[in-house]
Amino acid sequence: MSPIEKNHSIGGFFLIEPIGTCPIYTREQFSDEHNEIEQMVREFAQGRIHEEKEEIEKFNKELSLKLIREAGELGLLGIDIPEEYGGMELDKITTAIVAEALMNGGCASFLVTWSVQTGIGSLPIVWFGTPEQKKKYLPKLVTGEWIGAYGLTEPSAGSDALSGKTRAELTEDKKHYKLNGEKIFITNGGWADVYIVFAQVDSDKFSAFIVDRDTPGFEIGAEEKKMGMKGSSTTPLSFSDALVPAENLLYKIGKGATIAFNSLNMGRFKLAASDLGGSKTMVRESVRYALERKQFGQAITNFDVIKGKFADMVIRCYAADSMIYRTIGYIQEEINLLDKSDPNYFIHVGEAMERYAVETSMTKIYGSETSAICADHGVQILGGYGFIEEYQIAGAYRDTRIDRIWEGTNEINRQIITGYMMKKALMEELPIRGAIQEIDTFLSNLQEPESNQILSREAQAIECGKRLALFLFHEALCRFGQDLKHEQQLTEILADIFTEIYTAESTIVRVQQTKESNTLDQTTVSVAKVHSAEVCLKLLNFALTGLNGIYRAHLPESIIDHLRKFQINLLLPTDIIGLKRTIAEKAYAKKDYPF
Repeated sequence: MSPIEKNHSIGGFFLIEPIGTCPIYTREQFSDEHNEIEQMVREFAQGRIHEEKEEIEKFNKELSLKLIREAGELGLLGIDIPEEYGGMELDKITTAIVAEALMNGGCASFLVTWSVQTGIGSLPIVWFGTPEQKKKYLPKLVTGEWIGAYGLTEPSAGSDALSGKTRAELTEDKKHYKLNGEKIFITNGGWADVYIVFAQVDSDKFSAFIVDRDTPGFEIGAEEKKMGMKGSSTTPLSFSDALVPAENLLYKIGKGATIAFNSLNMGRFKLAASDLGGSKTMVRESVRYALERKQFGQAITNFDVIKGKFADMVIRCYAADSMIYRTIGYIQEEINLLDKSDPNYFIHVGEAMERYAVETSMTKIYGSETSAICADHGVQILGGYGFIEEYQIAGAYRDTRIDRIWEGTNEINRQIITGYMMKKALMEELPIRGAIQEIDTFLSNLQEPESNQILSREAQAIECGKRLALFLFHEALCRFGQDLKHEQQLTEILADIFTEIYTAESTIVRVQQTKESNTLDQTTVSVAKVHSAEVCLKLLNFALTGLNGIYRAHLPESIIDHLRKFQINLLLPTDIIGLKRTIAEKAYAKKDYPF
């Protein structure tokens, strides 16, 4: 893999650092090995998964597990597993590439089976398992001989997972833990051989255990009838004095939260990557249909409103792509600094991902909502055919809905974003106070940007957007202090502002870097221009809504004056309509997502 060197500050600093301060990682920097893996996975997805998609969706367990084993033969189950246990232990960029490329097969059911197998169903053992646990479980998980699952959610503990009531009690002879309780919505639940299960030890010590399928007292419930993902297994689990060997305690008593949160951080960017792959696939399928579909004597691609929808899909995909690989690049930079010989290496890997919890949550939100928008636009473009199961987009519409719920609902992830930023601000891990004090100076000193720098006007506008975000953040903290966390509508607005800024900045910097490498596609400039202009409009609307909430619609004159100054600098002179036509034509010419 091509080396990635650490060249930036810690998570959250994007709000403080000027645009372009440090390079970001983008798909244009994929190594030859990355490109070869991507091509191999896309061929497997198209040639094996897509061809069997209809049968997979009939809940063909044998076929799904056969394909999982085939993925194992290709090394796709061992990307994050050490070589000594049969894995490949490649970088996190490769993990994202595979997650994205597998959706080229258009089968979310297979993707979720694979994702749990390679993520939350095995990584807790990789990161926190003893040498004996790793030796016992990982070699069979990496081949697909054994299937993994993850039991966290309970009937009374969904988003508030740490309040789970499943309990574990050490037996008198100290040889086993007796587990009692219930888990629900367990992906791979009916197919798995190995389960990572969370339970309270001594009523209040949240801990994790490795549970084998044949454990006495452990039962697997009936398959759930789901809206989508119909080809995957989802069941409840129940424990009635289930005897789990004491040596199957994972890591330490009371460290279950560490295991759970590290697993979820990984899961979030993998989900974002798979959503990206699914969104691009929906663009491709919709474009190819639209080019052939005629109404009023012409292809529907000629209609301006259809061009607008395709442009929206392409722009969202490009922005998501830019922010996702930027974030994974940051995480990989941190991992590259670690000593693999350190016995706590994998603990530190989790800590590296934790440092970018804000950005990881952003990718999950934006990726899943991009997928939802692309699915909705795709159905609308296909019209009545989009509602017919014969066409792929109907299933995609159903399948993508869950992505805004699992790996932490998007509402929870928005609270995580603002919560982390609050913590960083109050503990002065981010120099937000100084940045706030400089807002007026920044606004007063703004000058016409240099015309020789590509996207300079857009970059300046997003810099202004950062100050608007800081301005709103400051007003909210002054009004509510630490109680801001209870003002959830306001914290959601802040999270959306931070996320939109991150996507816009990622897009601008990606295009600027591409120009420097002399590989610039001019249409990407149009994408960045439209995205930046639309983000700026959103920022103004978010800020006005938030400030009216803070001041109960009685804005002081000083606040109104600041809003006017921000407005002047955020309203970009961009021909959004005209540029969207250009972007759509690019997709038409390629008959696919064009970048």
